[in-house]
Amino acid sequence: MRALAKTIVPILVLVVGAGGGVSWYLQSRDGQTTSFRTAQVTRGDLVVAISATGTLEPEEVVDVGAQVAGQILAFGTDAAGTVVDYGSVVEQGKMLAQIDDALYQAEVEQAESQVRLAQAGVQRAQADLAQLKAKMSQAERDWARAQKLGPSEALAEVSYDAYKSACEVATANVDIGEAAVVEAQATLAQAETSLWRAKRNLGYCTITSPVSGVIIDRRVNIGQTVVASLNAPSLFLIAKDLKRMQIWAAVNEADVGRIRPGQPVTFTVDAFPGETFGGEVGKVRLNASMTQNVVTYTVEITADNTDGRLLPYLTANVRFEVSHSSNVLLVPNAALRWQPTADQVASEYKETAAATTQPQGEKSGVVWVSQGQQVRPIQVRVGLTDGIKTEVEGQDLTDGMEVVTGVQSGTTTKSSTSSQKSASSQTSTATQSGTSAQSDTRNPFLPKMPAPPKGGPGGGPPPL
Repeated sequence: MRALAKTIVPILVLVVGAGGGVSWYLQSRDGQTTSFRTAQVTRGDLVVAISATGTLEPEEVVDVGAQVAGQILAFGTDAAGTVVDYGSVVEQGKMLAQIDDALYQAEVEQAESQVRLAQAGVQRAQADLAQLKAKMSQAERDWARAQKLGPSEALAEVSYDAYKSACEVATANVDIGEAAVVEAQATLAQAETSLWRAKRNLGYCTITSPVSGVIIDRRVNIGQTVVASLNAPSLFLIAKDLKRMQIWAAVNEADVGRIRPGQPVTFTVDAFPGETFGGEVGKVRLNASMTQNVVTYTVEITADNTDGRLLPYLTANVRFEVSHSSNVLLVPNAALRWQPTADQVASEYKETAAATTQPQGEKSGVVWVSQGQQVRPIQVRVGLTDGIKTEVEGQDLTDGMEVVTGVQSGTTTKSSTSSQKSASSQTSTATQSGTSAQSDTRNPFLPKMPAPPKGGPGGGPPPL
């Protein structure tokens, strides 16, 4: 009997365990259900926009340079009386910096001396001309008397010729004198021009503001030497009016065709998170640029900055408003892309779903709403889309309705857990029974062969 018990108990344990596993599998399969991911139909505004990145720029910037070389000796003062620096408000004609003018002052004095010398030369040439004219007048009178006498016993022929030659020489000398006066006057004009140039260079030593505005950048320090050669060195950068700002945005060639002057624009800057600013398109520059085979155009956007909060050179995230719809029904784009399988469609809507076609002359689509464990279709007309949501209109579509966007599968864990607990309980009971019948430590789920008798028949020794 003990041998029989040792054989039957493990077999019972195996049967109970297999039954529990089958029960758990069947219950798990029955507990696996199909559920739909849904999203609500909402009512609101939809804006179709083009996104771009740009930089805030002052509307008009003046680069103030130096036309002469020299060392910076001092800076001027702004409207508040403080030394000009970054952000200083300056007025037109106000001194910004002073360059060492010692050499230029010496050039002015030298030029003034040349002018005085040239003036004296003009006076001398004019005096010489007057003397030559007097001699010419005397020679003309002598020649007139000689002509009256003519070559005769009273006037020798040699003297006649001498008077004639003297008159001609005096006339020529007057012409020379007049030319000398003209030359002296030209020398004076040249000297005066040199003086004007020297004074002009001397005036360039004082750097003044050409416009009224705000200093954006100061690029020199006191003691620094500026050298003006072919290009004037830049000393200050002045924004004429920071109440009007521009955004230079780079727009892809695929989108630039939808940009037009006067188009509304919204933009944000990282300096003021969560705040949106407005502007409008000014113009599209025609000089496109290419970077890594991507062609972009620069679009100028004007924006109001009366409060002065927007600072130059901030990075702006720009959205060009292409089209706009107000107070319309919106669904996620995933709801229009999702298509159910044949067994997911409610039986009374299978023919309707199969016959759904796109009406001619207008865009259409289908959204699905859940009906128990299945779905039913709703035909809609499709409007604008921003890439995330789409404007729709349908007879049976209402605000707040849940539309299907996808499918998710889940398993009912309650039934599987109870099955596992039941099988575990049965296995534990069978194991305890087997343990009471046999005290070995072998696996109770393995079949055990009955042990051979200790001796041969009749209790004798085992047969050889």
